[in-house]
Amino acid sequence: MYSDNIRAVGQNPHISVDCVIFGFQEGDLKVLLIERSYDSLNDPSLLGKDLILPGDLVFDNEDLDASAKRILKELTNLENIFLEQFHAFGDPNRVRKSTDKNWLESIRSEPQARVITIAYYSLVKIDDYKPSASSFARNAYWHSLAQMPELGFDHNDIVNYALKALKKKIQTHPIGFELLPKKFTLSQLQKLYETIIGHALDKRNFRRQIIKKGILKPLLEKQKHVPHKRAQLFEFDKEKYELMNKEDYEILS
Repeated sequence: MYSDNIRAVGQNPHISVDCVIFGFQEGDLKVLLIERSYDSLNDPSLLGKDLILPGDLVFDNEDLDASAKRILKELTNLENIFLEQFHAFGDPNRVRKSTDKNWLESIRSEPQARVITIAYYSLVKIDDYKPSASSFARNAYWHSLAQMPELGFDHNDIVNYALKALKKKIQTHPIGFELLPKKFTLSQLQKLYETIIGHALDKRNFRRQIIKKGILKPLLEKQKHVPHKRAQLFEFDKEKYELMNKEDYEILS
């Protein structure tokens, strides 16, 4: 959420941006987290344990979208990612734990300032992005959403809200295809939807609905190097999606 001890020129001490970056790998939905640097606190017991979402304060001369992209790049080296704003978090008691308070005092010129954060989320293919930590992030890595640890500040709430937004969005927009290989099976697609919404789907009904939309391009190819019967491969037909009535897209009706 936060940055250097000396306030940068134009840095707003009351507004931040936090990013929830979802990735999908081998049937597991993951979130990109950073480990806070505690060099100035000299507390080795916190190493590898103190995790937050990538985020920081905004500058007065940049809009929020630009802030989100800059902050994500500075902390994780991820760039050229589409980010969507989904909620603002302004609880006056966002900073409750002593570790959060101590860390803010070690890096910020106005540690007591109330901060309202604007949250963004995105979906990426994990294999396409290799995060690397910088600035006050000691480390940056993907963490399974199913085993999410206790994060700093109210970041667990932000992750949960982002997941709700993702569940809603995936039913009405083809964003799930951003997490799959270019060529995928219907089973892979269904597994992705089940992982995000959190429960199993009827195989026949799901396939009927998704094929009926006309946005899948069947390929004359099948899976390779699998220990089971090879399944047909498909591609997402973006051109057909762009031409369709978006109100007709809903899949999990």
